[in-house]
Amino acid sequence: MQFTMNVQTLLEGLNTVTRALAARPAKPVLEGVLMDAEGDTLTLTCSDGSLTIETHLYAEIREAGRTVLPGKLFTELVRKLPGGNVTVKVGDDHAAHIHCMSSKSKLAGMNPADYPEMGDVDKGVNVSIPQKQLREMISRVVFAIATDESRQILTGCLLEVTADEARMVALDGFRLAMQKVYQPFELPEGTENLKAVIPGRVLGELSRILADEDEFCRMLIDKTRMQAFFGNTKLSTVLLAGEYIDYRRILPPSFKTTVTANRDEVQNAIDRASLMAREGKNNLIRMAFSADTMAITSNAELGDVHEELDARLDGDPLDIAFNAKYITDVIRNITDDELCMHFNSNVSPCIVKPREGDQFLYLILPVRVFN
Repeated sequence: MQFTMNVQTLLEGLNTVTRALAARPAKPVLEGVLMDAEGDTLTLTCSDGSLTIETHLYAEIREAGRTVLPGKLFTELVRKLPGGNVTVKVGDDHAAHIHCMSSKSKLAGMNPADYPEMGDVDKGVNVSIPQKQLREMISRVVFAIATDESRQILTGCLLEVTADEARMVALDGFRLAMQKVYQPFELPEGTENLKAVIPGRVLGELSRILADEDEFCRMLIDKTRMQAFFGNTKLSTVLLAGEYIDYRRILPPSFKTTVTANRDEVQNAIDRASLMAREGKNNLIRMAFSADTMAITSNAELGDVHEELDARLDGDPLDIAFNAKYITDVIRNITDDELCMHFNSNVSPCIVKPREGDQFLYLILPVRVFN
């Protein structure tokens, strides 16, 4: 195998596919990047056995062939090359000779015949969402995906699709995040909705490589696998098995208290209060709502913080406490100018959603405190 191509193009491709490499691969060959040169296309593939990322790059192919090179080492070597074009030549021993301007390197390779074949999704439901919009949806729910493996289904994010809406839902037992996009979707005849639980790690990597543009990402989903196609890249993953929690049952149908305030002012006040909360034993901040005021306080042995903001209260006054991290994560993912918080009591969930519409919804469990 021999090919010549632009160094930066090769590096960008390697940066994309090596996101699928595992820290502790099941097989030594899965530490590598599979390189397949044919026609005028170099195909790069990395996999950890359940997540696979493949991308296609233009290259001047002088000799077709395949090899597997150590993924992280090859990427770092290419990153250090002087620039311009690089020529890679691979012999029968699978070793790669890398030549770029005055730089010459040799890198031991592995037999591509040992690289496992990754199955494609032949039949499934197509779900297409603009890359920019999908990227934003993921980034605003991924923080609520559980990391505790004891409830594996919660380490994924629920994707629900109906004829006119797609929503992503994540929850970890302490908070819930939901984002929606409204557009028409084509479902198979007789199917009212599609449900798939996508592993959290996969969504995190997908959001990092999606482009900030309106070109669509097409997801092909069957009962056990999902493939996402965007640009010159394909991502494949195994879906999580099992039934996701019926999150609708934990959403309150009505509220006794609604508080509206400037989102930036609330975030800045909470950020300041969180500095002191982190010094305490339980990382708590307290919020007290009256007719036209929101008071935010935190206490620790080293001192305390007290903030007062203008707010509008509809309903009963309320004092409530939250884990500082949980409330901060939610507010940072809201872009509306106004923050609308809904309550029933100081021990029931707080719901944050838009003043108008329902493009997003967040649920935060309060912390019971004893004065």
